[in-house]
Amino acid sequence: MPVQIFGTKKSAATRKAQRFFAERRVPVHFVDLAERAASKGELQRFVQKFGVDALIDREGKRFHELGLGPARYGTDRWLDILQDEPLLLMQPLVRNVNKLSIGDSDEEWKRWVAEGLT
Repeated sequence: MPVQIFGTKKSAATRKAQRFFAERRVPVHFVDLAERAASKGELQRFVQKFGVDALIDREGKRFHELGLGPARYGTDRWLDILQDEPLLLMQPLVRNVNKLSIGDSDEEWKRWVAEGLT
């Protein structure tokens, strides 16, 4: 299975991730969050490892547009919101089988490549 990258074409960090793997000839499956949201199951994988707060881009434009600053929701409610509003997610979310990363994580990606991406 190729590396999965969840992000948007406008995100510099997402483009960096795509470039990183392309330069190493690693197959990538890109999911453009502007066109299709990540499934709840996919998001839960990231939540289990990092927690729901790590997934939310609290500095992003969409977060402020929706007025979510004072919001204090539980994990399940945030997952529902993130499915409906995928542009609230930190970008990129990268998955390599059971290995996960959030944001610009080139050191982590280098480890994956050195380990053979499995």
